[in-house]
Amino acid sequence: MPAHVAVIMDGNGRWAKSRALPRHAGHRSGVKSVRQTVEMAAQRGVSYLTLFAFSSENWRRPADEVGRLMGLFLEALQREVDDLHRNNVRVTFIGARELLQAELVAKISAAEQKTINNDGLRLMVAVAYGGRWDIVNAARKLAAMVAAGELSADDLNDDNFAAELALGDVPDPDLLIRTGGEQRISNFLLWNLAYAELFFSESLWPDFGQQDFDAALDFYASRQRRYGFTGDQVA
Repeated sequence: MPAHVAVIMDGNGRWAKSRALPRHAGHRSGVKSVRQTVEMAAQRGVSYLTLFAFSSENWRRPADEVGRLMGLFLEALQREVDDLHRNNVRVTFIGARELLQAELVAKISAAEQKTINNDGLRLMVAVAYGGRWDIVNAARKLAAMVAAGELSADDLNDDNFAAELALGDVPDPDLLIRTGGEQRISNFLLWNLAYAELFFSESLWPDFGQQDFDAALDFYASRQRRYGFTGDQVA
């Protein structure tokens, strides 16, 4: 069982288009899959779940769609946070929250504070997040430490760099799931996915369910994770 699963939730727009519905209908239907995936992860013993909800590049989408997405985030937070709290889920958000509306930032902060002491599933939601942004942000923090004399440039290494990333306080993902049939990571967790197993599902996100999730877990269980060693060394 992977300790940390990351998910690129792709295919909401295509799901809606195939049903002659507006794109926002696909995003709204996708909330059901979010809820189910959180429940399945907790039930199967996954410790960390990171969901890619809105990327740095998604700001380029039509203003109406972005506005509806932000409204959906607010609505989902208001509706779901109490249930997550009752089920001992800790919720955190990663991304450039300074780009978000003040009302949404306030709800995000409230959800984080409400669940901060929960020790069950750790749910991380990436909003206004990009892997390149994350790496540059970490580099900027480390550069400031070097300039302040708090850290020597010679002491920079993988560990202290990774510690400044958005997921610096949790293990890297073991398994990445991307729905919607596309086979790319789309600027998601570029550093953290270095050794993740990649599972690409043909299911569009609103259709992603228990069979799909278990297929991803079965795929992960079949993999031999070598981290540079030979297969014989691992065996």
